[in-house]
Amino acid sequence: MNEMEKESALQTLERYSGSKREDFQEKLIITNFPTYVHYFAESRNVEIFEGSAFKVAHSKDEKVSILDFKIGSPVAALVVDVCSFLPVKTSILLGMCGGLRRRYKIGEFLVPVASIRGEGTSDYYFPQEVPALANFLMQRAVTEVLDAQKSIYHIGITYTTNMRFWEFNEDFKNNLKASKAQGIEMECATLFTASYKRKFTLGVLLLISDLPLNENGVKTKKSAEFVFENYTKDHVEKGIEILNKARELQRKSVKGSYKRDVN
Repeated sequence: MNEMEKESALQTLERYSGSKREDFQEKLIITNFPTYVHYFAESRNVEIFEGSAFKVAHSKDEKVSILDFKIGSPVAALVVDVCSFLPVKTSILLGMCGGLRRRYKIGEFLVPVASIRGEGTSDYYFPQEVPALANFLMQRAVTEVLDAQKSIYHIGITYTTNMRFWEFNEDFKNNLKASKAQGIEMECATLFTASYKRKFTLGVLLLISDLPLNENGVKTKKSAEFVFENYTKDHVEKGIEILNKARELQRKSVKGSYKRDVN
């Protein structure tokens, strides 16, 4: 491990989060939504810290931290880069995606097993021929928790893109349909490749927040508010259960967890 890189990364984390490196717990939720951080902090009665880029909160009782990094693949990559120098044992992205099947419904979950690298950021970690695969142990923990709670979920691949308002670009939509992806989002391919490179054990649970290929399915301000009001608590609590399940699997030496020495 490059000690200069480690110190630079941890100082960046402290600046961007407004929180000391020692405050981060062994289980980490990363998300795109400050609403999730506010729910976590209020429900656990803990303080919110905010730096120049991130908003975070820590529950020492549960050994869980949550970090909101806003939106986009470059920042998602940065989160993995800096957090990989922390003694984090399990982590999960709680994000949202557009569902790309007519039978999908808003409020259901998508568990990605891989992502199409359409965003570009992952090219800085691996050549294009290297697939962006989900971490097996983490996605096993995801499905075990969802099954135990009898939640409705779908398994498949997502298309990761940096393009906004693609819903109005017919060429992009045709290529998207040809890919057979089940969901579209902006971070998964980056997170999968960066976490593989950094040996950072990270999973993903996506909430289907809109159905952009359906008639009148593009997300609106009103529909987004509905999703946050109705699904924030459940999504965050599921994330915590998944992290706990993943630690249980690690203690049983289930294959799939990266072995790192960050100290």
